[in-house]
Amino acid sequence: MAMLITDIAELVTHDPMHPDSLDAVGGATGADALHAGLGLIRDAAMVVGSKAPDEPSTIQWIGRAADAPQADWAVSVEGSAVIPGFVDSHSHLWFAGDRSAEFAARMAGQAYDGGGIATTIEATRAARPVDIAGLVRTRIAEMRAQGTTTVEVKTGYGLDVATEAEAARRLREVTDEVTFLGAHVVPPEYRDGPAGTRGDYVELVCGEMLRAVAPHVRWVDVFCEPNSPYAFTGEESRRVLEAGRDAGLALRVHGNQLGEGPGAQLAVELGAAAVDHCTYLSEADVEALAGSWADGGQGTVAGLLPGVEFSTKHPYPDARRLIDAGAVVALASDCNPGTCYSSSMPFMIAMAVREMGMTPAEALQAATVGGARSLRRDDVGVLRVGARADLARVDGPSWLHIPYRPGVPVVRALEV
Repeated sequence: MAMLITDIAELVTHDPMHPDSLDAVGGATGADALHAGLGLIRDAAMVVGSKAPDEPSTIQWIGRAADAPQADWAVSVEGSAVIPGFVDSHSHLWFAGDRSAEFAARMAGQAYDGGGIATTIEATRAARPVDIAGLVRTRIAEMRAQGTTTVEVKTGYGLDVATEAEAARRLREVTDEVTFLGAHVVPPEYRDGPAGTRGDYVELVCGEMLRAVAPHVRWVDVFCEPNSPYAFTGEESRRVLEAGRDAGLALRVHGNQLGEGPGAQLAVELGAAAVDHCTYLSEADVEALAGSWADGGQGTVAGLLPGVEFSTKHPYPDARRLIDAGAVVALASDCNPGTCYSSSMPFMIAMAVREMGMTPAEALQAATVGGARSLRRDDVGVLRVGARADLARVDGPSWLHIPYRPGVPVVRALEV
């Protein structure tokens, strides 16, 4: 069955080679320069459908509404804009508990050092997995209501073998991008406590915990942050990443959040798909990230998480510096209970434009194509024939209403 979606005022495809796009029809210049590189088609339509009820819907045709082919039925979006669904490439949705008081304390001047994660570990271990799974489903529904159609979710608030394995198994049922983050922080019992030392915990993560979790996840991640006493050094991080790689997992890194450190360059050296945060980068870090794409292959994406800076009062990442150097950037929510309890990708776009030196087009690309590249996906974040029909509707005549109307729910996933 095929469905025609029509009356699209602006369709962002991220395919500037499409013959009907502004980029291809004389170039996006003059008043249209704001849309350059987006593969934007005005007065557009598309046909989507699937071959079987249990298969995801894919795009079968894209073009001008006047040229649309026949379909089994048609749906009008009534002059709204349509974009690729947001790809949120960094989130921590598997948790229980509440840390709103910690947020209030930071707003009053208390510094963030990662120590509050222990509060969430305690609450998550105490909660029933079935109850947390219900919370995760609710959080993902909240994301879809704001235009997100692909979401990566990490473990990392259990930090014992049983809780991490259960989280990974259940997350696999609700999202197709699951990351093992046993190396989130060293849990309290391993800070020279009753269970052993931090070295013992690294051994647990790289051994028994990894073996229990690996069948259910695609990625391994580590909080590489020597500026926090609770996170992991460069050498500890290397050990975790290499163990994950040996187990067949692809690599991600939390790095350079609280200060300069080895995270970004370690990610590039080991061929990680992304290093996220990138708040404090040296010139060598920026050069390494940009250089990872120099040969045209798969480089390391710089994942920027402005909601964290909003919630911790740290400086915002310098996206302009990264983009001008030739790095690839992604925007993600980092939705988590401690440092950014926001699931809103439109909010991240607005902050990126206002605080991080990004143009509206660059921010939209980072929240869609950039996120897809961070997950090494080419079937999401773009709209072209054969790609997944993961769409978001903007309740306005232009996609520019996303940063133009911050805090207003103008974007939602389009069910097809």
